[in-house]
Amino acid sequence: MSELKLSGQNRLVSLDVFRGLTMFLLVAEAASVYHTLLEANPEGTFLHNFFIQFTHHPWNGLRFWDLIQPFFMFIVGVAMPFSLNKRMAKEGDKGKVTQHIFKRCLLLFLFGTGLHCVYAGELVFELWNVLTQLSFTILITYFLLDSSWKVQLGISISLLALTEILYRLYNPEAPYEHGTNFGNYIDQILMGKINDGGWVAINCIPTAAHTIWGAICGNILLSSTSGKEKIKVLVLAGVVALAIGYGLELSGITPIVKRISTSAFALAAGGLAILALTFSYWLVDVKKKNSWVFPFVIVGMNSIFIYLFAEVLGHRWLYGFIGIFSEGILDAIGMGEPFTAVITAFLTLGTMWYLCNFLYKKKIFFRI
Repeated sequence: MSELKLSGQNRLVSLDVFRGLTMFLLVAEAASVYHTLLEANPEGTFLHNFFIQFTHHPWNGLRFWDLIQPFFMFIVGVAMPFSLNKRMAKEGDKGKVTQHIFKRCLLLFLFGTGLHCVYAGELVFELWNVLTQLSFTILITYFLLDSSWKVQLGISISLLALTEILYRLYNPEAPYEHGTNFGNYIDQILMGKINDGGWVAINCIPTAAHTIWGAICGNILLSSTSGKEKIKVLVLAGVVALAIGYGLELSGITPIVKRISTSAFALAAGGLAILALTFSYWLVDVKKKNSWVFPFVIVGMNSIFIYLFAEVLGHRWLYGFIGIFSEGILDAIGMGEPFTAVITAFLTLGTMWYLCNFLYKKKIFFRI
């Protein structure tokens, strides 16, 4: 692990771990690991119920997999004070830094919309990908970085309130139903269609709160206060956000719906993101329990690259390519189809991890 530790305040190993674990889980999904494990275990069994947590909830509710996108957007926010401080020290020119942010957001937008063309197999204009959403949330957060945490928090809450108001004004009787909500209405204007799964483009408004909260947490971790004090503040913030989010759900005021990122979802997921970061910070940077982190950290070091690779080639080509050999061998020795599919998925995941390891050893890091 010594090679991964960066001294000073430029980087936190715990942040690398959190990012790496999140990206590893995303890559595993692209490798069809969760899908094959779910298929291999009959419905109603404990393992089936466990692996269903690695799928999105169909609507009102919260599963583990619903947290991955918020984690990703939150992590980007946490990293921004660190990376931009480093870039300012290098460039010495705020204008150049701003230019870099605009370029980065444009590339993320193009990557996100481009992925939908890959998914569809033709030119389409769709704004539902996480990278497209991230291009907006990064921009909002960047222009708030010099503001106090109170201003940042106030604006993030205002974005959640705005979302509540827009949904409730558009359809007061059933503001959060799929097909008739405000997000669907905006999608019809922007793209001339709605998403069958219920995802909406204006999720970028409430989920901007996750990136903003990440930046607030990043500044807390950059501060000179003790690790113990940082943990107290972060735990309190995480618990409060989580309690409010579930309070809105349980009281019947606003349901937790990830697909349209209701305020209840944004708060609950944001609270869990803060608590996950806090646990990582406590375990890795405070307690120094970091002998296990290398396999995950190297995945996060090329996060955008491996995400794009996994989405474009992972389950669309690499799984099939590896399956030629794994299925040929395992079928010949009498292995059943479900087991063979699981082995193929894990081999696909291992291959993508090896690619990250290869890039790390060659000191090749893709940045935008």
